[in-house]
Amino acid sequence: MTTKPKARKFRIKRNTPTSDAPRQSASAAVPKAVPDPQQPQAQPEAAAPSPAPTPPQAAQPAAPSSTPPREGAVSSAAEVAGETDIDAIRREGLTGRQLRMARRVAQKHDLAPISDFDAVRLLRAKGIDPFERSNMLELVVPQGDGTDGSQQLGRIETTKTQLPQTVPAGGSNLPATEVSPAERRALEISQIQRDISKRRRRKLGLLLVRLAFFVMLPTIAAGYYFYNVATPMYATNSQFLIIQSEGGGGASPFGSILPTQFANSADSIATQAYLQSKDAMLRLDQDVGFKDHFSDEAIDPIQRLEAGATNEEAYKTYKKNVKIGYDPTEGVIRLEVIAGDPNVSASFSESLIKYAEERVNNLSKQKREDGMRDALAGFDTAQQKRRDAQEALIRMQVENGVDPQAEIVAIRTQITTYEGLLIEKELELSALLDNARPNQAKVDGARGDVRRLEEQLEKLKEKMSTSTTGENSLAEQSVRMQLAQTDLAAADMVLQSAQTAMDQARSEAGRQVRYLTVAVEPVAPQEPTYPRKFENTILAFLIFAGIYLMLSLTASILREQVTS
Repeated sequence: MTTKPKARKFRIKRNTPTSDAPRQSASAAVPKAVPDPQQPQAQPEAAAPSPAPTPPQAAQPAAPSSTPPREGAVSSAAEVAGETDIDAIRREGLTGRQLRMARRVAQKHDLAPISDFDAVRLLRAKGIDPFERSNMLELVVPQGDGTDGSQQLGRIETTKTQLPQTVPAGGSNLPATEVSPAERRALEISQIQRDISKRRRRKLGLLLVRLAFFVMLPTIAAGYYFYNVATPMYATNSQFLIIQSEGGGGASPFGSILPTQFANSADSIATQAYLQSKDAMLRLDQDVGFKDHFSDEAIDPIQRLEAGATNEEAYKTYKKNVKIGYDPTEGVIRLEVIAGDPNVSASFSESLIKYAEERVNNLSKQKREDGMRDALAGFDTAQQKRRDAQEALIRMQVENGVDPQAEIVAIRTQITTYEGLLIEKELELSALLDNARPNQAKVDGARGDVRRLEEQLEKLKEKMSTSTTGENSLAEQSVRMQLAQTDLAAADMVLQSAQTAMDQARSEAGRQVRYLTVAVEPVAPQEPTYPRKFENTILAFLIFAGIYLMLSLTASILREQVTS
């Protein structure tokens, strides 16, 4: 049923009366009917056009009265209806997000609301529901030309009935069910929750598809290879260490009782590097056929070495199947050799240990050879120097004819004797001259003896200062002889030291300083060691999961950077 709408609110502006106007002027105008703000939304189809209001009767002239007439302005029906609609919208309990959305929709349709509630009112007056999902999507639709937008808006207006608007009454008028704002909000919230849950289920499904494609399928393929395709490989483990002997061997009385100790880490590292080198691989292939074994058709294609493979390809396979580790705390080198046959694996391990032992022996061989060569060169030099000093001394003795030292001693003895006789004759002459009347014959004889002794002394001194050949004096010859004898004695000492060093080097060259001791002998296994099926499958799963996680994080970061 339809009732006549009532004007709920109107305003009268009062001013100071200035004239005697009829009192009915304030009540002459009848306000325009204002529709119920909730009725058109709740019952859009059942509403019928209300009959026009009865026009007001002509104003009768007021009876004369003692009170002066009033003057004022009455708000229009549109203003009263707008404020009534805004109050009704305010009582609906709209959220802030809905009000902001209504303001944006109003701005999109070139409206000028004075508030968020006014924006809702203007949109409803224009026949647009501000909370419809299509209107929200229109805010993010890229702007095109005006023609497409107008056509799209026209399609929306023609395909959906907008509120509020009058609908012609049909054959049957059924009462509409009123929905309170709280119930409407609950319906909207439940709809949003259903959309969110649907979106989450869709994203979860896509995530499961990606995980199945990028993680589970590669993991299943890897597990199938490890369990059904991979060739069983046998690993032979062994351990050995390098020790060196302390002491001087036969040269030292304590050489046999001094203990041995581990060799320095440089020897072990050098041995480890040699076993991991291409030289050891080529020697192993030449001795026991490394390439032929890993080129066998019984090995799966992934681990198999192609026929006629190059040394570089074979060396890659060698590094994968020969694992060597050195423990510096214990000084032990651990060797693990992997092959498709247990006996072949043990044979490879024994060959590599033999190569390591030869390498250890060669490490000290060069040092021993160098020491022996240096000792021999020093001995030959010392022997040559002693021979030169001895020849120089003999040459000097031959040139001088006599021993200068002995001749100097003899001359000095004669000089000493003549000097004593000269002193006696001088005393005798002095005694004769002390007499008042000395015997002239004795005085002359004494003076003659003194003169002859002095002449003899002069001759001896001249003989001492000159040699028989007339080249050097006896003193110089004696000095040269002493220097030659000193050089000969020094050469003898050097020759003796060189002889001792050569004997020591000869004993060291004949004694092995470093030894390779095998702590764990290689034994052929009875069960395959590789592949470790379960462990490798789990490892493959972790690797693929990590790769997928990194790629997904990178994609999320890039997407966030692009959309921000």
